[in-house]
Amino acid sequence: MKTKTKAPLQHGGDPKAAEARFGVPHDGWLDLSTGINPIAYPVAQMPQDICARLPLKADLEALLDAARRAYGVPKGAAIVASPGTQALIQMIPTLFAPSAVTIMGPTYGEHAPAWAAAGHQVEEVSSICAQAAQPDPFAVVVHPNNPDGRTQTIEGLLAFAEEQHDRGGVLVVDEAFVDVMPDIAVSAHAGGDGLVVLRSFGKFFGLAGVRLGFAITTPDLAQQLSEKLGMWAVSGPALWAGNKGLNDQHWIDAARVRLSTDAQRLDALMQGAGLKIVGGTDLFRLGESVQAQALYEKLGRAGILVRPFDYQPNWLRFGLPGGEQDWLRLETALRV
Repeated sequence: MKTKTKAPLQHGGDPKAAEARFGVPHDGWLDLSTGINPIAYPVAQMPQDICARLPLKADLEALLDAARRAYGVPKGAAIVASPGTQALIQMIPTLFAPSAVTIMGPTYGEHAPAWAAAGHQVEEVSSICAQAAQPDPFAVVVHPNNPDGRTQTIEGLLAFAEEQHDRGGVLVVDEAFVDVMPDIAVSAHAGGDGLVVLRSFGKFFGLAGVRLGFAITTPDLAQQLSEKLGMWAVSGPALWAGNKGLNDQHWIDAARVRLSTDAQRLDALMQGAGLKIVGGTDLFRLGESVQAQALYEKLGRAGILVRPFDYQPNWLRFGLPGGEQDWLRLETALRV
């Protein structure tokens, strides 16, 4: 009999919570506990009237057009904007009568609670093959996976989505970190029955506080999501920032090159500190060591926050430092 999994609900990005354990750092926190681009897309020139009026339908349409181009969304697919992918993660399970869902894990900890809260029976399995072997009509795959960076083939995901549709369900593919690996994005092949693809704006563009995400799916599911989201679901500043960023191909291309170079630099620092690189993406790296907990404590005392995992104490996930001073601070702390 299947049992509901209780996914770990720790998240990065909260240095204030770490102060209860490590105190307030003399030089402030260097927060490397998230997978967010540390060099954000520049949005300083936002027009004043964006915050003074309600979001316009034309603003939303312009954003969706930009997202469709940036993500290569096929003509037959529909796209919905939301105030962050977290809202979609919680909303999608409520579109369906309670049934059963498999989640490829370990992974981002909010998927399982969202499906459980909607009355579904949840089972975490270790691979997409194990998911396909189950009769459950619903499935979730994070691609590339967080925290280990595992990827799937586009053909495999599309075939799995067809199977889920035949079972009366859907496959949800969370592509929150795929911007750094555009060639593997299944969102460019979305629109068929049985597939819902999630895309995040804030992680790659370094603007997590903007709260902007997208669902790419069939027109009928998109309509249901739009109705649940209601009017003015996305703020005016988010519509403006998303439109600007997604249309700026020069910045996107340059950011991918920089992130790739910085990920290699981070690998070298982590390996020098005795960590084996066991996964990740160009936005975060996953290291493994029997000394991981001791290293976490050492970095915390130095005011550097990385991401530990209760379910795998030998793992630490590092986000990328931003400026050169941050890189030197991390290098010094790892060397001491």
